[in-house]
Amino acid sequence: MNVQSASHPTEIASDWLGSVGLRPTRQRVALARLLVGDGQHRHVTAESLFARARKQGESVSLATVYNTLRAFCEAGLLQEITVDGSKSHFDTNTHDHPHFYWEDENRLTDAPAEDLEIARLPRAPKGAEIASVDVVIRLRRKR
Repeated sequence: MNVQSASHPTEIASDWLGSVGLRPTRQRVALARLLVGDGQHRHVTAESLFARARKQGESVSLATVYNTLRAFCEAGLLQEITVDGSKSHFDTNTHDHPHFYWEDENRLTDAPAEDLEIARLPRAPKGAEIASVDVVIRLRRKR
């Protein structure tokens, strides 16, 4: 996150949106404040962000949260990480880095990038190029 000059959560959120030219509507600012207002990176699902927004007294629908997260991804503010082909998590850290997925908790956390080594990737098919490589390491608690 490169918007660190502001000190108030709403100002940080507005600057974050402004950094990519997104119009700071009331709902976008409210959700951005929950995502980056404290200057920390986080992983959320649409449902967890919706619950947090409602707990904070924000009047937003789940559909608005989904649409806003999509807009933030399209603008490059969030990285979407899909787990199990259907469950999307959203990360405010958009730099390439690996993740741990805690199966028992349906939770995503950052994995130490310095420990990851990818020696070689397969060649992309003719007419295609590799856009990115997502690394999600699935974990479960030992029994």
